[in-house]
Amino acid sequence: MTISKETTINDQKIVFETGELAKQAHGAILLKMGDTSLLATVVGSDKASNMGFFPLSVDYREKAYAAGKIPGGYIKREARPSEKEILSARLTDRCLRPLFPDGYMNEVQIQIQILSVDKENDADVLGMCAASAALAISDIPWAGPIAGVRVGRVNGEFVANPTYEQLDESDIDLMIGASADSIMMVEGEASEVAEADMLAAIEFGSNVAKEIVKTIEELVELAGKTKREYVVEPIAGELVERIRTDATEKLQECLKLTVKEDRKKALNDFKEEYIPSLEEAFPDATDDIKSVMHDIEKEYTRAMIMKDSRRLDGRDMDDIRHIESKTSLLARTHGSSLFTRGQTQALAVVTLGTKVDEQRMDALEGEYFKSYTLHYNFPPFCVGEARPIRGVSRREIGHGNLAERALKPIIPSDVIFPYTIRIVSEILESNGSSSMASVCAGSLALMDAGVPVKSPVAGIAMGLIKEENDFKVLTDILGDEDHLGDMDFKVAGTKDGITAFQMDIKVRGISREIMEIALDKAKTARLSILDSMNAALPESRESMSKYAPRILTMNIKPDQIGAVIGPGGKVIRDIVDRTGATIDIEDDGTVKIASTEPGAAKMAISIIEGLTATPEAGKVYKGKVKKITNFGAFVEILPGKEGLLHISEIDTQRVNKVEDILSVGQEIEVKLVRVDDSGKMNLSRKALLQSE
Repeated sequence: MTISKETTINDQKIVFETGELAKQAHGAILLKMGDTSLLATVVGSDKASNMGFFPLSVDYREKAYAAGKIPGGYIKREARPSEKEILSARLTDRCLRPLFPDGYMNEVQIQIQILSVDKENDADVLGMCAASAALAISDIPWAGPIAGVRVGRVNGEFVANPTYEQLDESDIDLMIGASADSIMMVEGEASEVAEADMLAAIEFGSNVAKEIVKTIEELVELAGKTKREYVVEPIAGELVERIRTDATEKLQECLKLTVKEDRKKALNDFKEEYIPSLEEAFPDATDDIKSVMHDIEKEYTRAMIMKDSRRLDGRDMDDIRHIESKTSLLARTHGSSLFTRGQTQALAVVTLGTKVDEQRMDALEGEYFKSYTLHYNFPPFCVGEARPIRGVSRREIGHGNLAERALKPIIPSDVIFPYTIRIVSEILESNGSSSMASVCAGSLALMDAGVPVKSPVAGIAMGLIKEENDFKVLTDILGDEDHLGDMDFKVAGTKDGITAFQMDIKVRGISREIMEIALDKAKTARLSILDSMNAALPESRESMSKYAPRILTMNIKPDQIGAVIGPGGKVIRDIVDRTGATIDIEDDGTVKIASTEPGAAKMAISIIEGLTATPEAGKVYKGKVKKITNFGAFVEILPGKEGLLHISEIDTQRVNKVEDILSVGQEIEVKLVRVDDSGKMNLSRKALLQSE
């Protein structure tokens, strides 16, 4: 039997159905909005795992058939997840994970499959809603539901779940995950909006989410299963008491060391010495011992902050670590910078390319091209580790996308700067907030490359320690403060406003008050960081690197494109071979010529101008003799355009034989005397000789 509930958001009906599809899953929801349909399923193991962490996996897959397409490639089927699919899966994961019970270690797998798309609405936030509903009706322990909502602002008015067309006109693209009473996750981008506007957008989205949550709760009343019982085996009281008595004081001493390496070494040395001493009394309890020691570390770190207002590295709550910025580090790159904040260091490199370097994106809503990308690399050496490198991780994709969004509002339009831009952020050291360091380094590298950016961008990561009704917000958090704290809230922007943001939490929601304080402190920190960056490079360099391509633009008539390309591309290939330049011609007749050698680009322009020029009667041309006949010679005055130089017009004296004066390949000056209705051209050399 099919059971359904529905609600209406932005004049679009959202329908949740269960009971017909995927009945062997522990929870399954078919969500429909317009012509978009997606299936979310959830299955949970009935046994706890021994992995040492909660094994939750979320997959979001877009089926090609959903858009009436057949996948490309040799195998003609969906392959590894795209960047869009990975980012959408991460959105859902970050909303759902904090609401599982503490200590719950049973494996949970959530799959979201896009079955049909209307190409008007993005299904990512719908996937969050469907996964939430599937979990809520299942027997898996979980403290939801939540709902995902996208918020835009068009003409000053907030819009819930805007269409692609509305997003093109919006200055905010905010995705929010919220429960009935609190905010779980925030992520998105904006066109330099004020903090107050961002808070208003979050509040608007939260209120819309409550409507969807109410609908899911009504569905649970009709179709929800009884939640399964689970037991978290407690650690033996005797072991806990022993460790707390023996180890607390020593662990606290280690945690008072303000240098990360010293603190880490002291903790590891103590654990290597202490843990074996308990093996005889408590055999096979190594994991429990480590867990108790971790709890002591967490409790003391949080107590230091809450009671003493002292952080692990000795800073106050609002202090920013020491910052150093450098540019032009790499001679042959088009732009480079090194941004160091405390023990977090990012090397950013900018490469400028042409239109042929754009990235082709094959999405369900259609194919498009990206002329700006940012890639983020997080090698293991940046945190002093040695581990296998198996391709780009989901974390690297997520952090790179956030940094890319942060810088997107300052990237000049193609009309102003017709280059393809690639930024690569190499994280060389990491102790918190490496994605925001990538934003700072990327901004400086763009300016070093001579890209005419609108304004520099800086980013900061805010943290939170929350104990019941008391809390403290931390500025510029360390890696351990992220790990042991309750929030990681990244905010990037210019001096004029926010350009990107992302919030992850580990508690069951945070209030508007916390968000407001965090945003206010983030603004103060951002402006301070921008001052530091401006001291290194206050504005974009006036000239680009000599190794960057120079792009020159010209326009021809659309009906002349064929003449420049030639049959089978013969003409344009010849121009490229002769000049070494890269040439791209758009349908409207815009021609972009790129070359690292300015002379080569100018030569290509000259050739194209010749190919597209219209011969003018009365004008003098320098031409080449292409063919000789007994009645004259044919002279090419423009590429592909030949005129007749009659034997009587070759010289002021009588010419008996053309070969006496001219030869094939000879360059001569001629005057275009006449162009008849059929386009035939009559030339004269005699007219020029007579005028001398």
